[in-house]
Amino acid sequence: MSSLDQVREHMQVIDAEGTPLGKVDKIEGDRIKLTRDSSGAGSHEGHHHFIPAGLVADVEGETVRLSARIDAVESIFQTEEGGENS
Repeated sequence: MSSLDQVREHMQVIDAEGTPLGKVDKIEGDRIKLTRDSSGAGSHEGHHHFIPAGLVADVEGETVRLSARIDAVESIFQTEEGGENS
């Protein structure tokens, strides 16, 4: 079973250093879709963001830990349109 198989709705997603990134809305293909209300401010506000499954380092309890820090993850966030954010 892959780590992605263990990810469930409303789990907390944190970066490699423990910084919260948001909550899981659902899994779509090979990506984790975050809830809109956890999308942040500015150009990120009101959009679903997607995190590639390859960044999942561990799933423990109600937490998904990623293998990258928040700055690296934000630079590769994908929006609902499928493109990367600028």
